[in-house]
Amino acid sequence: MRSQISDEITFRKLEILLAYMEGGNLNAAARKLDISAVSVHRALHSLEESTRCQLFTLKGRNLIPTEAAEVLAEASREVIKLMGEGIAATRQAAGYSADSLKIGSLYSLTTQVVPEVIIGIKLRKPELETELVLGSNAELLHKLKQNMVDAALMAMPDPDPELESIALFEDEIFFAAPAGSPYAGHAEIDLRETAGEKFVSLGDGFATLHGFQGAFRIAGFEPTVVMKTGDIFSLMNLVSAGIGYTLLPGRVRDVFGDKLQLIPLKKEFLLRQTIGLSFLRVRERDPNLLALAAVCRMLRHRNG
Repeated sequence: MRSQISDEITFRKLEILLAYMEGGNLNAAARKLDISAVSVHRALHSLEESTRCQLFTLKGRNLIPTEAAEVLAEASREVIKLMGEGIAATRQAAGYSADSLKIGSLYSLTTQVVPEVIIGIKLRKPELETELVLGSNAELLHKLKQNMVDAALMAMPDPDPELESIALFEDEIFFAAPAGSPYAGHAEIDLRETAGEKFVSLGDGFATLHGFQGAFRIAGFEPTVVMKTGDIFSLMNLVSAGIGYTLLPGRVRDVFGDKLQLIPLKKEFLLRQTIGLSFLRVRERDPNLLALAAVCRMLRHRNG
């Protein structure tokens, strides 16, 4: 069935009509909408042509609304209000909420980066409720693409046309050993000399596991992994208890105090992680994400 509504009748023109009806003249409507008086006049004339009836009479230099204009204005108020409510409901169904922000994060970022980000966003938008969702890099990336989180603080993903990412800092990977181990006091570690040792690691999907595997590929051997765990703090507990050695990012250096030692790797095994904020590119104009991105850029500048 063919629509009886002209393609020339748009929400913007209806908004201009309402602004004119409320302001009473072209200049008042133009100021309210931050457009020119000529644009207001052109929109009103277009509505007359599209509805095929007279909406205004000319009295001197003023446009006087007819009864038809009053009827169209009343309908416009209802249509614009209903569409606004519909768009809000649509965004909520898709996981976009104006009063809340769900942020995904790696476990290792909760000691410093996450608190700084949350404080920063609260200062900018005090009314915004924030929720933290923890997981591995792979889990966070999946949740991000499924709109289960609004943004994620994680290791920078591979280039992806669906994602927008902002780098925050680079982190070096270290050899982790319990205090008092045979490696204590070493200025640097040659991984090839640890071939006979037992290791512990994170499970699949973690960015630190990816670095762990890459380092040992360079060393030329498969490490003996006696246990895997699902978060970096449990991993650090295993190391401090003497269960095995591992590789850890420098950002967790101060978590266990003197119980754990992070020793630099020799130059040929040197690995770095780039940590950043990622979100869907289609949401780059979302006001909450714009505020979050601004906080992250400020932290990058301050820590850079």
